[in-house]
Amino acid sequence: MREHSRARIAFTYLFLSIVGVGFIYPLIWLFFSSFKPNQEIFESIGLIPSTFVGDAYSKGWNGLGKVNFGDFFLNTFILVIPTVLMTAISSMAVGYGFARFQFPLKSFLFSILLATLMLPEAVVIIPRYILFRELGWLNTYMPFYVPAILAVNAFFVFLLVQFIRGLPRDLDEAAIVDGCNSFQILVKIIVPLAVPALVSVCIFQFIWRWNDFFEALIFINSVTKYPISLGLRMTLDAEGAVNWNSVMAMTVLSILPCIAVFFAAQRYFVEGIATTGIKG
Repeated sequence: MREHSRARIAFTYLFLSIVGVGFIYPLIWLFFSSFKPNQEIFESIGLIPSTFVGDAYSKGWNGLGKVNFGDFFLNTFILVIPTVLMTAISSMAVGYGFARFQFPLKSFLFSILLATLMLPEAVVIIPRYILFRELGWLNTYMPFYVPAILAVNAFFVFLLVQFIRGLPRDLDEAAIVDGCNSFQILVKIIVPLAVPALVSVCIFQFIWRWNDFFEALIFINSVTKYPISLGLRMTLDAEGAVNWNSVMAMTVLSILPCIAVFFAAQRYFVEGIATTGIKG
């Protein structure tokens, strides 16, 4: 029986390893392709290049004209970091309100909030564009900052509502006995316990906003304000002959922040997704 159990575990690990290699192989291929000659990249799916090209990263980083990828990375951080922080703060505030307070039309408003999850992007992008144009926010990062401040992403609010609902109300009552008001309960009790959920919100928003191409293309039209997603696409449009090894090199650099953020906060991310509060 014990040998059968060991064989099953070994088979499970072998199967998961094969699947894992299948998923990660495109990333490995991408990395090695950044060192291949331009004409060799699409000739095979093999990893090792026949001739190593060492200047793809330096040529790719220099970009085109007066704008290089250092500018694109800086623009992306200026766009993404405030958006992530404001999303976490506003979503926590709104989630706390729905989870802990009673007010008129609470159920109706929460239903309306969840209903926005069903709206496809194509339905709302034109009204949003017209609104931001009338406000004079086009070609700025305000179309990203302001919605983050107003907690317009219902998914994050719903995630935090579900997490806070799982926290015992006895904690709130004990804090009230100690003289805490609602804001102090949020800051001193709810937020520390909701760190896994907040980290999940930040990771989701960071990766989604970092990789966003469509909204950045709609709202930003100045090359000097392009994030990395538009910068990569511009390198394909600007020249007749594309230096694919340089494009691969910059693509490798562009995904490194997302990978680093995910693995740095992986423990909190898994806990925030897998749990809905304190149990036991």
